Amino acid sequence: MISSASLVGYALASFVLIVIPGPSVLFVVGRALAYGRRTALAAVCGNAAGNYAVAACVAVGIGTLVERSAAVFVVVKLAGALYLVWLGIQAALPHRRAATSEQHGRDSSWG
Repeated sequence: MISSASLVGYALASFVLIVIPGPSVLFVVGRALAYGRRTALAAVCGNAAGNYAVAACVAVGIGTLVERSAAVFVVVKLAGALYLVWLGIQAALPHRRAATSEQHGRDSSWG
């Protein structure tokens, strides 16, 4: 039987972990404040899709493969790093559509 002190400690630790928002929640709140509800909902959908993709990979055994093979782990790690670099470059470059609409003297949201 679990002692009452252990149960109270477990309940307190669980409560703290549940109450503190994680990086996904902070990302969605930041997107909502900066860009509005539609962008925040897209961020939520993207986050959920990512979580489902990870769960599917673990379900088919890719997690075990990555855990047991150092080479596969390095490949996955490097692929993730390259993807993050690519995303950073895309975020740093000006968008073509915005540059084109500025050249024509009109706002891209108006058509």
